[in-house]
Amino acid sequence: MFSRPLYLIATVVVLVVCSFFFLSIMQQGVPERMPIGVVDLDKSTTSRNVIRQLNSMQLVEVKMVYNSYADARQQVQTGDIYGFLLIPHGFSDDMLSFKRPTLSFYTNNAYTVGAGMAYKQMLTMCNLVSAGFHLAILSAKGMTNDIAMKIVQPIAIESHQIANPTSNYSIYLLGTMIPGVLGLIVLMTTIFSIGIELKDRTAPEWMEMSEGSFAIAIIGKMLPYTILYFILGLSCNVLMFQIMHFPIAGSYINISIGLFLFVAVMQAMGIVIIGAAPVLRTALSVGALYGMLGFSMSGFTFPSMAMLPPFRSLAWLFPLRHYYMIYVNEGLLGGPEVNTFIPIAAMIAFFIGPFIVSRRLKYAAINLNYAPK
Repeated sequence: MFSRPLYLIATVVVLVVCSFFFLSIMQQGVPERMPIGVVDLDKSTTSRNVIRQLNSMQLVEVKMVYNSYADARQQVQTGDIYGFLLIPHGFSDDMLSFKRPTLSFYTNNAYTVGAGMAYKQMLTMCNLVSAGFHLAILSAKGMTNDIAMKIVQPIAIESHQIANPTSNYSIYLLGTMIPGVLGLIVLMTTIFSIGIELKDRTAPEWMEMSEGSFAIAIIGKMLPYTILYFILGLSCNVLMFQIMHFPIAGSYINISIGLFLFVAVMQAMGIVIIGAAPVLRTALSVGALYGMLGFSMSGFTFPSMAMLPPFRSLAWLFPLRHYYMIYVNEGLLGGPEVNTFIPIAAMIAFFIGPFIVSRRLKYAAINLNYAPK
């Protein structure tokens, strides 16, 4: 472990840099003051009031008021703003004459989060303006505020977002993303630490030190890494749950157990990959593909239930999916422990893999029957 600087950089340094990068860049949890624009073709007191109300909202900031649609569209295309609101000619007069004027929103959905939040804020503001106008009309007709509100909003809506009521992206994403980065590091360094023995033709010496026992050879090589990775994972959990105050609705012990199993399973998958393809270059390529696919197939970037059935079943082959389910149940939902036992059992099943490839990998280590370059 101390013979190459690569081991230290690939384990400790990369994880520390990634953790602090993601936690600092998403420190607010929800993006705020995202730049948008307004095309004010009405230039009335009412349109200026709409702009002021829009600019007072927490998540968006009116960066510029444009004179034409073309100017605003150009700013969207260059990425200077996430979207803009178009207030048409005669907006104020049409409102007063009950002609139902139309407000148009334009958002750049190439930036999904920014555009979605900007759209939501513009829609909310326009609904408030519409409701305020109707309230003013009904109050002018002599209705009380209580009766007027029942007419304007006959159905009152109460929204209760369980598990993550503040819609904090940091809590949802980083609780799985940072362990996912750790898992990718574990996978790649496991493949490298075994594959380098084959590439440098030191594998026979490695097997001789274990007295010919492949189990002792693997355990002896992997155990120090397992301890290091688990300490790094627990450090990340302390950083997230203790320092950054991520919620834990369930059991911290269950999350820690899930993390330990996740680390061990990613090592097992590294052994499977280098055993199936005992050439360092090939195994690293396969491992990188498998590790990166885990982020997509886990379900925290795109919901698993929305995937096509074959891919939904394929997601079970990625350990990050199971750790994600443990984190959601224990960290966010605080659900029954049986929901945690199922992914734990699924991860334990991954340990069958190293036994399947053990004979092939041992034969490759002793006889070096592969192309070393």
